[in-house]
Amino acid sequence: MPRDTESPSHLPVPSGNLFAPLPDTGPEEAVTPLLTTAALRVERIVSRGHASPAGFWYDQSEDEWVCLLEGAAVLAFAEGGERRLQRGDWCLIPAGCRHRVVETSAPAVWLAVFCAAGNPGAP
Repeated sequence: MPRDTESPSHLPVPSGNLFAPLPDTGPEEAVTPLLTTAALRVERIVSRGHASPAGFWYDQSEDEWVCLLEGAAVLAFAEGGERRLQRGDWCLIPAGCRHRVVETSAPAVWLAVFCAAGNPGAP
């Protein structure tokens, strides 16, 4: 489907590009909220060689579906094992599944979707 570049800017149709521009990052990843509703949250995350601090584990109350749009990354899980992600790979991290980012390329561009735990639409 072709992009409509002639649409009037006053139309209430939010849009953007996930790759341009990529924000600079400092010691933390750059997180850009794209959509937030009562049911879900969608974020673009830009990493540039970032990793979770030693001993830190994410332990979220929401399910997180994450897709690596660009780059490479490694996720580790407290229950054991690592998942290597390349461009286009995705995974569903259930609520309460402790995980951390071991390493990322520079840049790594993620699309993360957060929703209530136990979402019946999850695979």
